[in-house]
Amino acid sequence: MTVFDVMQWSPLHLLVPLILLQRLAEVRIAKRNAAAACQRGGIEFGRDHYPAIITLHALWFVGMMAEVIYLPRPVNPFWPGLLAIVVLCQGVRYWTIRSLGPDWNTRVIVVPGTTATTRGPYRYLRHPNYVVVAVELLLFPMIFGAYLTAITTTIINAVLLRIRIRTEEKAWREVGKGYEEVGKGG
Repeated sequence: MTVFDVMQWSPLHLLVPLILLQRLAEVRIAKRNAAAACQRGGIEFGRDHYPAIITLHALWFVGMMAEVIYLPRPVNPFWPGLLAIVVLCQGVRYWTIRSLGPDWNTRVIVVPGTTATTRGPYRYLRHPNYVVVAVELLLFPMIFGAYLTAITTTIINAVLLRIRIRTEEKAWREVGKGYEEVGKGG
């Protein structure tokens, strides 16, 4: 008996390794950008909560796959709408990454005296990438009926984001410039 015999497999399940590969590629970019920011004198904030964020994202994948395999449910009947929102989020994710350019990474690193980005989605939202991540953590597992993973990771992410956003805002106010203008719109 194979995993495919146990779970209710769908071609949609091929999206899971694609998202995993996307995240791994983003981690490489983030590491490169973080190192460059530190070389420019960047100061890292929130080092203590960063491992919890990494752990949550890793467990999100593990939990989603385990739930699909061991608690098999049919693909969500609303999967086309859920997938459309997730795809839209990918567009916002890359708009965010492009807007931040070499300043984008997965840590809170601020180069003293730099001005916060007000381009792209930052013109409208203070934390567009965090909105994207929150939506993905909730909706992507729901496509496959992994509701426990969706709900659990969303709740934990909300707690971590509260810590993360406070840390990031404090960092920008302490060593950066122009943070008050982020997310004010047109």
